[in-house]
Amino acid sequence: AMVGTISLYDGQGERQHTTYIAAAPERGRDTFLFRMQREVEQVKRLYPQAHYQGLGDGAAENWKFLEPLTHSQVLDFYHAAGYLGKVAKALHPRRVEYQQAWMDTHCHILKHEVGAATRLLTEMEAIEPKRLSQSVFSGLTDAITYFRNHHHQMHYAEAVARHLPIGSGVTEAACKVIVKARLCGAGMKWKERGAEIALSLRSLTYTQGRWQQFWSKINRYGFTLAESLH
Repeated sequence: AMVGTISLYDGQGERQHTTYIAAAPERGRDTFLFRMQREVEQVKRLYPQAHYQGLGDGAAENWKFLEPLTHSQVLDFYHAAGYLGKVAKALHPRRVEYQQAWMDTHCHILKHEVGAATRLLTEMEAIEPKRLSQSVFSGLTDAITYFRNHHHQMHYAEAVARHLPIGSGVTEAACKVIVKARLCGAGMKWKERGAEIALSLRSLTYTQGRWQQFWSKINRYGFTLAESLH
């Protein structure tokens, strides 16, 4: 299944509202992306002066969708930080305590220093690979590739200074609450239509005010509209 969120934050970085969008699996994600884009455009009509930031993991299709709709794009900090663990192993392959110390220091640097991602990439590329085991070298290579592909989306210090979010925890939590808690119970089996209806209703109930809006339209237009909302 697919889940997206649109969150509104105040000037101090406190989340004020979240709209949840969920859909059953589909080839190409066209229906889900159409609904996401419709929701984003509605929010932008309500708040035309706001800054819109796209936030996600490293999947290329996420950025293809988000870039035209947002002013800035930020890679989830915790995905990026996870790759620093691979670098720490390459630098200190036999000293776990050194690995943790390096991780703590450089996660802080990545989060709070302007240009940190580019400097970290340079440091990774300078590591001598000859003394590394195959698995550690493979991890280092993965980290270098990840930072090469996404360092332009790792402007965490600037985002933090503007009180903008740098983690996709809201969406990841929605995956658990909206989808897994409802569809993945013991012995459950779903047809696509049933899953789609369940996820649509669950998204309505978890988005503040949407359930009331839904029933207001039902009362006004009848159940034909309800069928078109799925």
